[in-house]
Amino acid sequence: MPKHRELRRLPWSAAEMFDLVADIGRYPEFLPWVQAMRLGPPQDGVLVADMVVGFRMIREKFTSRVTFTRPSAIHVDYLDGPMKHLFNDWQFRDAPDGGCEIDFSVDFEFRNKAFEKLAGLFFTQAFERMVAAFVARAEALYGPRPAA
Repeated sequence: MPKHRELRRLPWSAAEMFDLVADIGRYPEFLPWVQAMRLGPPQDGVLVADMVVGFRMIREKFTSRVTFTRPSAIHVDYLDGPMKHLFNDWQFRDAPDGGCEIDFSVDFEFRNKAFEKLAGLFFTQAFERMVAAFVARAEALYGPRPAA
């Protein structure tokens, strides 16, 4: 079962990055393979979201409970879809000298072993493409990264 954890330093504030990641209704605008989102009403920092993901002939719906603790954390619990389980956590911390540190982790397992093997083959490339999409979205919303 694929697991991944990434620590990343970015030039935007923790609050800005939290807001970008928390705006899940906009994911179809910029995240690869996300075709549609349907959001339930938020209640006390929690909402249920349906995400439709597609690639070529494959299309799946995932239902998750998303818990927001602004501006420091987002936690995703899988409720229904093609997975055995899915856990996803985002932690956002302002860095002392500007920008922020993001700690992202994901752990999932498909019910279908063929999907599991296929996901394993492309997991790193898909993850890198998704991270790049979040960074590009931050640049579009908040301005480009300052020159080093």
